[in-house]
Amino acid sequence: MSNSTFKASCATGSDWQSVVRHCLEELGTEHSSANFGFLYITDSLAPYLQIMLEEFREKTGIRDWVGTVGTGICCTGREIYDEPAAAIMLASLPVDSYRLIPAGISGLSDMLKENQAWIAEHSVHFGVVHGDPRNTHIAQIIESLSTELDPGFLVGGLTSASEDDFMHQIAGEVYEDGLSGVLLSANIPVISGLTQGCTPLSNKHTITRSDGHILAELDGRPALDVFKEDIGDALAKDLSGVAGYIFAGLPVPGSDTGDYLVRNLMGIDPDEKLLAIGDNLENDAPIMFCRRDGATAREDMLRMLGDLGKRAGGQIKGGLYYTCLGRGRNQFGDNSEELKMIRDQLGEFPLVGFFANGEISHNRLYGYTGVLTLFL
Repeated sequence: MSNSTFKASCATGSDWQSVVRHCLEELGTEHSSANFGFLYITDSLAPYLQIMLEEFREKTGIRDWVGTVGTGICCTGREIYDEPAAAIMLASLPVDSYRLIPAGISGLSDMLKENQAWIAEHSVHFGVVHGDPRNTHIAQIIESLSTELDPGFLVGGLTSASEDDFMHQIAGEVYEDGLSGVLLSANIPVISGLTQGCTPLSNKHTITRSDGHILAELDGRPALDVFKEDIGDALAKDLSGVAGYIFAGLPVPGSDTGDYLVRNLMGIDPDEKLLAIGDNLENDAPIMFCRRDGATAREDMLRMLGDLGKRAGGQIKGGLYYTCLGRGRNQFGDNSEELKMIRDQLGEFPLVGFFANGEISHNRLYGYTGVLTLFL
């Protein structure tokens, strides 16, 4: 355990001013010792992110913040979409226990060099990060940062603003295009879990012929033939029904929990019997096909929460939740069911997060997953 404390609030309003005011009113005066803040806003407030950040800084006296914009945000037992809203969590962290991660390769590189001694002395292997989905190298940046921390465990998500002009992240300043966030020292104990939103349809296959994102052969057979067998006769007869329902799953090497990366099916060529997958493929690598399944997603959510509950031992002080924008109301129901599951299984504690355009766990970029991190 650490001496860190957390306090969260979330609010809706007619404009950014009323949202800020309601958040601060809910916090009361209990934030006076806080020195760090997390801020998530819905995308209708994205044009006002800078001024909201400045207002929260002035009213709380907290200089250092991280956060981003989402099509939806979440807090304890609640999901908020389609209206101006913000969720903030203030933390009282130990002295010299964190460093902000600026966006941009040069900024990140300089920060790591400047803090090399601090990283070693404080056993820094954990970070909370947010990224710009427009950056085609974001997955490689995540993996590279994890490697630099030897090894690093990252959690977070990609901004999901509905307009490209507002794909913003906060790491002290407001950034875009890269990856930014905060590194936390080992003096801040955390645990994290990942839950999948899809169900494998079959055993793994081996990619025997591919070119970039084009899948030509599986197990030495035409890829489309194997795909049709896995999805069943009904869908195979009308492939237009697979969009948004059937996905490719790329197993994570060495995972002891069977984790896999869910990737979209980008296209089908019935004449050449090819599939286009939303990732670069490698020959001899495993692949499987999955379907979005609400019932199984609930089961896996309960599995994750049960595991985290045992590991936490009743000592949860605060939490961050990053979940796919395809989950939430689209998979669990309209009444904040996904966030209520967390509250019902683990109890009431300060929690904030957002619905992401890709979720980050350990050193990888996932899709259709939920990543829950708990401060102990």
